[in-house]
Amino acid sequence: MLTLVPTPIGNLEDITVRALNALKSASVILCEDTRVTKRLLKLLDERFFLNLTSKKLISFYEHNQDKFLKNVTPSFFDQEVVYVSDAGMPAISDPGAKLILYAQKHNIPYTVLPGASAFVTAYAGSGFLEKEFCFFGFLPKKGVAREKAVLEVLENRKNSILYEAPHRLLELIEFIAKNDPKRELFLAKELTKRFERFFKGEAKELYEKLKNEEIKGEWVVIVKGSNLNKKELLLTQEEILNLSLPKKEKAKLLSKLGERSTKEWYNFLSQEDQKG
Repeated sequence: MLTLVPTPIGNLEDITVRALNALKSASVILCEDTRVTKRLLKLLDERFFLNLTSKKLISFYEHNQDKFLKNVTPSFFDQEVVYVSDAGMPAISDPGAKLILYAQKHNIPYTVLPGASAFVTAYAGSGFLEKEFCFFGFLPKKGVAREKAVLEVLENRKNSILYEAPHRLLELIEFIAKNDPKRELFLAKELTKRFERFFKGEAKELYEKLKNEEIKGEWVVIVKGSNLNKKELLLTQEEILNLSLPKKEKAKLLSKLGERSTKEWYNFLSQEDQKG
C-alpha cells in the first residue's frame, strides 16, 4: 500500500491524526530529503511520543525518482510505504506524482491524505472573491523562459498563484509593477510560521513598500486576473521590441497590437537583425 502524507508547512500542530497514524504504521518512508524528514520525525516524537525516529527512510526526490521507479518492483509496495515531501502536499510542487502513476500502472493500492497546502491556505486568506484560479507553482528562475512565464501570468484572465523564493521576490514584483503598476497582488510570507505576514495592494505600491525591507522566508504570490480584452496588451510596441525574447515569440506579441501579422513582424525583426 502506498500512502502520500502531507506534512506541516510551518506549524507542527498542523499535522493531522491520520498523518501521524500513517507515519506510525509505515514500514518504510520515502522522502524528498531524508535530513528534513529525520528532523520532522524527531520533533513529532518529542511532541506526540510515537517512536518514529527508528523508521527506515529512503530518498525519493526530483533527480533520482526515475531511477528508483525503474529499479523497484511492485512487490516493494506489499508493505506499508509512505511518501512525504519536505513540507505540504506531495505531488503539487514537490515529487510524488510519479509514484501515483507507478501505482496506477501496477494496480498498487494507494491513498492520498488531505492536509496542509500553501497555495490553498494563501488563496483562502487573500480576500479575492473569484472561485476560479490558476496555480503556476514556481516559475522558471531566469532568462527568456521566466519573462515569458510572467507575461503569461499577467495576461491570464483568472487569478494566478505562484510560489517565489525570497531572493527573486522583489525582481518579480518590480517586473509586474513596470508592466502593470495598478495590478492588484496578495503576498503571503512564511505561512503558519511565527513571522507570517500578509500584504495586499497594487504592484507599484507593494514594490515601494518592500524594496527597503529584508526579504526572507517562503512566499506565495497571488496576481489578480487581467481585466484587459484579448486584443489589448500590457506592453507597448517599444517595450516588446526591447524584450529578450526569440523572434518568433516577439512577433506573436507584436501582432496582438493589430498593425501587422505575426509573419510580417517576424520578417521585420529578421531584417533588423541583418542590419545589426
